[in-house]
Amino acid sequence: RSLRVPVHIQPSASLDRLVPDGRHQGIVAFAAAKAYQTEESILARAAQRNEPPLLVILDGVEDPHNLGAVLRTAEGAGAHGVFIPERRAAGLTSVVAKASAGAIDHIPVARVTNMSRSIESLKTAGVWIYGVTPSAEKLFTDVDLRGPVGLVLGGEGTGIRPGVLQHCDECVRIPLSGQVESLNVSAAAAIVLFEVVRQRRVPRTGLTLADLECAALDGHLQQLSRIRYAHFFHHISAVGLNGFDTDLQALPDFLVLKSRPDQFQNFLFA
Repeated sequence: RSLRVPVHIQPSASLDRLVPDGRHQGIVAFAAAKAYQTEESILARAAQRNEPPLLVILDGVEDPHNLGAVLRTAEGAGAHGVFIPERRAAGLTSVVAKASAGAIDHIPVARVTNMSRSIESLKTAGVWIYGVTPSAEKLFTDVDLRGPVGLVLGGEGTGIRPGVLQHCDECVRIPLSGQVESLNVSAAAAIVLFEVVRQRRVPRTGLTLADLECAALDGHLQQLSRIRYAHFFHHISAVGLNGFDTDLQALPDFLVLKSRPDQFQNFLFA
């Protein structure tokens, strides 16, 4: 009432009619539908926090309880946003809101018409996309998740669709020792998301030539510190990657690049 929210006292039977399939526990609240966000607003949220983006991309999660559980986990891990497809997937419903335990009010959700196109757009924005799938060879603990990351997780039963999987930069898996072949999507999301949290809390000892060499992937640089010194940029251009041996400990802000080393001069570094 202090917030000028109208309050009405009603008999229990009236509340039962309002939520015939739920347990209202004596209280029912009406709220506006949760508004969907855009890719730009989610990336801006990460920038405002001065953090590398951490995104969850769900491909065809149809169970609203699973979606709600993922939202709860993502919010708890500090993710900046969740992406869901417009078709053949659960949307933001009251069931999702309840399953999220309130997280739906604190984490942005974007609903996209074409998941593959959205992934390519995120890659253009500098986000490295990992598909979490049981068929991957590399373990999720074997990749560096401290940079801008998007985690793609598939729906119940079918997993990530092949058409979406092919747009991922890399695929990783969760090691399983039992007889089951995969985990529930909300459990998988929790495991990988909190590996991101763990890695980002480990103090960095500085980037050296070894870090850069490990970042080289099929002729492209996967990860590199944000460059703020022009002499470093010119040095790389002049002597190439293998000729660089200066400790990069002083350079802040991990950033993902999709550039060939011979195209460094085309980039501006803030």
